[in-house]
Amino acid sequence: MMQMSLADRFFVDAMSTTFREDPYPHYETYRSQDRLLRVADTMWFSFGHVDVTAMLRHPKLSSDERRATTEVGRSEPGRLATSLLFMDPPDHTRLRSLVAQVFTPKRMADLRPTAAAITAKLLDEIAAAGTSGEVVDLIRSLAYPLPVRTICSLLGVPEADERTFTGWSRALARSLDPSVLRSAELDATIADAERDLVEYLGDLLSFRRTTPGDDLLSALLAVEADGDRILPKEVVDLALLLLVAGHETTVNLIGNAVLALLRAPDQLDLLRRSPDLVAGAVDELLRFDSPVQMTQRVATEDLDLAGYRVRAGDEILLVLGAANRDPSVFAEPNRLNVIRDARRHVAFGGGSHHCLGASLARLEGQVALSALLARFSRLELAGRPIRRPTFTLRGLESLPVVVEEAPGNARALGTAGARCQYLPPARTGGFE
Repeated sequence: MMQMSLADRFFVDAMSTTFREDPYPHYETYRSQDRLLRVADTMWFSFGHVDVTAMLRHPKLSSDERRATTEVGRSEPGRLATSLLFMDPPDHTRLRSLVAQVFTPKRMADLRPTAAAITAKLLDEIAAAGTSGEVVDLIRSLAYPLPVRTICSLLGVPEADERTFTGWSRALARSLDPSVLRSAELDATIADAERDLVEYLGDLLSFRRTTPGDDLLSALLAVEADGDRILPKEVVDLALLLLVAGHETTVNLIGNAVLALLRAPDQLDLLRRSPDLVAGAVDELLRFDSPVQMTQRVATEDLDLAGYRVRAGDEILLVLGAANRDPSVFAEPNRLNVIRDARRHVAFGGGSHHCLGASLARLEGQVALSALLARFSRLELAGRPIRRPTFTLRGLESLPVVVEEAPGNARALGTAGARCQYLPPARTGGFE
């Protein structure tokens, strides 16, 4: 019988149920093979924290997969492949500097009351279900609606269109997986979702040109530096990226974090007793079960990396989830420790491509966890969590729980109505 190659073995593992449930033992096995693991003629994997961190910042490693000679690099579909996420300098430098003028820490911080109000309303609904003895799916009831409503508030999208946005986002998230893990049918679904979303955003952008509001799209249209402006196509691509990278990853952050805490009751109790620890705990939860498991770089010239000769066009897949469990950097990496200083994690990438929405993701994670633990004295698993069938983005399809409100904990119905005001009308054939 022919022996399975290392590349075949890795991708067989990656598509298995056991890998989806817990990829970290597999990562450890492959990390022990070598610092840079060749899995195909022009493809490598890096699992160690030191090497991943260095390659995230390496000036001769490109984020543009179109420069790769691998089939994976050549076949990525859609506009996400040409978005800010996959740009190199000088285009990346120009666009990111323009976006940074409006995507500011203050704008993100100003979203905290909005996120808190959305969370309060969602927890009211969860509490009502819990009172009647229902099992609550925390993904459907909290982890998905919180970030999508926050992103829609940021973009100025009508509340009535949130459900449609969620469907598009779920489909587009699959485009970030390696092409070898996607079917032709899935690629067609991704293309349909992208086409519909781009058309929608184009209509919304046209509306904002004549009716600007206090939202990110209006601000992006107005930003200018040294006579340079963000082009309309670039604004649409940025909104597309924000929906996928900003919404889907935060869904995963909240779901993964709650599940990790439910499986480590001592850490859950510690956060209940000391809620001031939540801010730091979010970084540990990001490290422990990273919402984004992998990113990529392409060699722009022949390079010596981690003791190997890598040729121009070779693609290196940087496994962020493995780097965050590297025992040479994090003591007892497979144990959740909410008082750990986990700030060296690479869940948000690194270098010039460090996640633009990191502060927003942290904010939403802190708001959701703080409110959830304060509201419910009982929060327990009520069934088997179901993982999403994604590889690059790691998250949950469902997280069934039972809840019980803390004694004397008044519902936040009075503040829930403080949700953001959506400026344009619901889309029923165009914005007017």
